[in-house]
Formats: sequence, structure tokens, C-alpha cells
Amino acid sequence: MENHAFLFNLMAFLAAAVIAVPIFTRLGLGSVLGYLVAGSVLGPWGIGLIQDAHAILTFSEFGVVLLLFVIGLELKPSRLWVMRKAIFGMGGAQLLISAGLLTLALSLFGVDTRASLIAAFGLSLSSTAFALQILAEKKELNTGHGRASFAILLFQDLAIVPLLALIPLLGGTQAEAQNSSLFSVGKTVAVVGGMMIGGRYLLRPVFRAVAASRTREVFTGAVLLIVVGAAVLMEATGLSMALGTFLAGVLLADSEYRHQIEADIEPFKGLLLGLFFMAVGMSVDYGLLLKHPVMLIGIVLGFMILKYAVVYGVARAAKFSHASAKNMAIVLPQGGEFAFVLFGLAVESHVMPSSLADLLVVAVTLSMGLTPLFVFLNERFICPRANTPKEPFDDIKSEEQPVIIAGFGRFGQIVARILRVKNIEYTALEQDPEQVNQVRRFGTDIYYGDASRLDLLEAAGAKKAKYFVLAIDNVESSIATAQAVREHFPHLKIFARARNRQHVYELVNLGVTVIHRETFASSLEMTEQLLMDLGESEKEARHSILKFRGHDERMLAEAQKLYKDEEQLINHSKQSAQQLVSLFRSDTPGSPNES
Repeated sequence: MENHAFLFNLMAFLAAAVIAVPIFTRLGLGSVLGYLVAGSVLGPWGIGLIQDAHAILTFSEFGVVLLLFVIGLELKPSRLWVMRKAIFGMGGAQLLISAGLLTLALSLFGVDTRASLIAAFGLSLSSTAFALQILAEKKELNTGHGRASFAILLFQDLAIVPLLALIPLLGGTQAEAQNSSLFSVGKTVAVVGGMMIGGRYLLRPVFRAVAASRTREVFTGAVLLIVVGAAVLMEATGLSMALGTFLAGVLLADSEYRHQIEADIEPFKGLLLGLFFMAVGMSVDYGLLLKHPVMLIGIVLGFMILKYAVVYGVARAAKFSHASAKNMAIVLPQGGEFAFVLFGLAVESHVMPSSLADLLVVAVTLSMGLTPLFVFLNERFICPRANTPKEPFDDIKSEEQPVIIAGFGRFGQIVARILRVKNIEYTALEQDPEQVNQVRRFGTDIYYGDASRLDLLEAAGAKKAKYFVLAIDNVESSIATAQAVREHFPHLKIFARARNRQHVYELVNLGVTVIHRETFASSLEMTEQLLMDLGESEKEARHSILKFRGHDERMLAEAQKLYKDEEQLINHSKQSAQQLVSLFRSDTPGSPNES
């Protein structure tokens, strides 16, 4: 019967997620809020299917552990070192300022000094799972504000150890607390140091041996063993499990098995993280909310608004734009799951009354549920153009530059780097504000704006420039920019990047003559190497590639005249394929000058 009950509960979890998450995602509210509502429906205050929400929450916290492990895999140690200023500077400032202001506020309301200090630090911590999931859904994890948000969250995880050591210092005798704190810090340093050293020299040989067995399930088991082992080791030390697995992920970030590890762990991470959000929804004590609605709403809104203001201020002080600072502030105001641990320990140590701890636990849980809702309201109604600077484009220096580069992504940056080492001046334009902010942080002069705007082109010196590098990734924006340049600045010679053949047709139709397909040359170069590895001589491989290139470019020129007639274009493509086969069958190695 117990097995049947387990299967029935499992089915209920899956059904609730399958129903709620797509609905909330379709409404633009995000999957996190869908999971929370699904959990609330299943929990004690809903239909009552699940009564022990705490047990589910404890188990599902492993989803947060796996999330941090996957994030660690994306961060090489060298990159983590680059982030040190954001981690300790912004993270430290956010935690200390938030805790200081919250301590003062709670003390003014008559809360005991010791309890207000622990409560303030607990409320200053944000939820790693909620914040990172929201950033991932918005595809902002790799943006400047996404990385800075992660840095703040990482510092909060690092701060857990001294916060846990602070509680016995406040609750016990000074001598006992001091001994306990020193022992805790010493144990932490020893475990983290041992983990870093052991991980560096043992993890790769272990995975190499497991991979040699060519048994995928054993490889997946080894990954889970590493994750669980790191989590257990850290929890035994009094550290955050998530921090331990994050470090394990960082140690494997340079490994040749990184992508396979990430692929194997992804399904477990997604399911358990969803279960964690549902468990949070189940654990909301709506009875306490109904009993003290005004007090709880005041606590939740008070600390969320304060944290929003602090994060925004810290980000602006770190020279983030208004849009980036606001995006950081809107995903970090909620309380964190580790606050539950702090409040529980504070009650055990007689630092905080249980009545206050219960109120704060409900407040933290409610803040988690409100965060995705606030993100939705902010994007939909309050600031729908949060990612767009107020000005249409940046002020541009008046110096005359012979080259203008429109689009400063992976293609445009390579052009710019070569021009820079040749001491050839250029003006770079980019319409993605996050990309502009990121590039500027590395000391490169770049200007925000839509290069299809006539006023921006004039400000960039298009009247006196000689060359225009069109490296915009988006096809529609690229075509619009080419039209503007050809119409208003016909003297500019355009060197254009084309995303595909259709893009080439459109550019040729506008009179652009120098066009490079972005993947064409690199794919030919790789194929040449492949042919040589298959046994052809360098001369034969080069001859084949040049012959193919010549044929493809002739067919492209012919197809350009037909590209608006889909039927003729399809027939031409079939004829081109047949001609290519005939060309290579009749080919005798000789001079490759036919291209």
C-alpha cells in the first residue's frame, strides 16, 4: 500500500507541474510561479494531498545543489578569479548594507538586538534557486547583470559559515562560542582546501577510468556520486551543500568531460528544482498569514523594497547602467532558503523566539512567491523597455574615422581587433545595450545605437568615412542598415557579413558587392582538413575545395536573379546539385584555377 501511495503522490506532483507550468508560462508569469501555485494546491492548505511539506522540501533541496554544480561547470577557475571584485565587492556591500538597515529597522520595532541581527542577516540572503531560474528563463545568465547577480548570490553562500558561527557566539557563553567559532572556521578551511587539492588531482583520473568502461549509466552514477559526496562533506562541515557542489563543478570546468557531465546531470537538476519550488509552495503557512495579514505583508514588502534599493544602489555604484541595475534588483529582493536554517538554529540557541522565527519563515516563503510576479509586472507594466537606454544612441566623439563597424558581436570584434593592431581607427556601433556594457568593461570604445538610423550614422561620421563594415547578426536589421547606408551615403564601400544565402540575395539586390557568408570559409577550411585526413594529398584536397567554391559562387550569382520565385529557385538548386556531381566525376586533378 505504501508503494501505491508513493506512486500516487508522484503522479500528483507530475500532473500538477504539467498542468500549472505551461499555463503560467503562456501567461508570461514564468515556470517558477507555476510550480509554487501547484505546490500550494497539493499542500496542507490546498487539497491536503501532501501533509509533510518539510520532508519534501528537505529532499528537493538537492535540486538547488545540482543547479549550483551545473553553474560551476560553466565557470573556469580563471573566470572565477576575474569575478572576485564582483563577488567580494558587490556581494559584501549588498549583504552588510542590507543587514545593517534591517537590524536598525527591526530594533526600532522593539525586537531584541540579538534576534534582530540574525533576522536581518537571514532576510538579507536571497534565494539562489529562484533568482538563477528566473535569469535562466529570461536568458540573462550570461549578461553583465546576470553574472553580477550570480556573484552576489555566491558571496551570500560564502557568508553562511561566519553567520552560522555568529549564532552560538550570541547564544552561549563567550568562551564556548569562541572555541566553537574557531573550530568551525578551522574545519571549514581544512575541508575546502582538501577538496580543492583532491579535486584537482583526483577527479580527472576518476572520470578517465570510468569513461574507459564505455558504460553511460556508470558515468552518470560517477557524476552523481561526486555531487552527493561534495554535498555531504560540506554539510558535515556546516557549510552550504550548494557551495560544495559549486566548487566541485568549478574543478571540473576545465575537464574534457564537462559537456558530457552537464548533459547527464541536466534531467535530474530540472526535475528536482521543480520539486523544490513546489515544496516551497506547500510549506506556506496560510493559517499564520490569515492570523497576521497586515504584519506579514508589511514585513515582506518592507524587506523586499529595502533589498531592491540596496541592490540597485550597489550596482549603480559599480557603474552598471540604470537598466542593468534595475534588472539585478528585481530578481534579488526575496529571502533565501538558507534563512530557514539560520532561524531554526537561532531558536535552538535561544537567540530568537519561535513566534518571530515562524513569522519570518512565512515572510521569506511569500517573498519567493512574489518575486516572479514582480518581475512579470515590472516587464509588462512598470518598465516595459527596461533594457533600452533612454537616449536613442550614445554621444559619439567627433574625430574622423575611416571605418565604421556596425555590429560588435563575434564577427565584428575580430575585424576590430585586426584593425586595432594595424593602428587603423574605427567607430564601432552596437544596438544591444548589454553587449555595449560588457565590451566597455574591457576598455573598448563602442557606442550604443541602431545603425539603420540616419541621425546615428551622421553622428558616427558616415559623411567622411570611407568604409562601412556591416557585421550585424540580425538579418532584418542588417538589411535596414544596408538600405540606409546605400541611400544616404553612397560613397561608403560596404563590406557585409551575410548570415545565409537569402541574406546574400537581399544584400546584392541593394547593390552591396563585397559579401562574406559567416560560416562559408570556415566550413570549407574544415572540409579541406577532413579530406586530407581521409587520405587525399594537400594538393588534391585544395583543388576540390577551390572547385566547389567556384561552382557554389557561380550558382549563388545565378540564383540571386531567381530568389523571389520559389519554384524556379528550387529547380535551380536541383540542377546545381546535379552539375556539381558531374563536375567532380569528370574532374582530373590539375590546376585549381577554375574557381
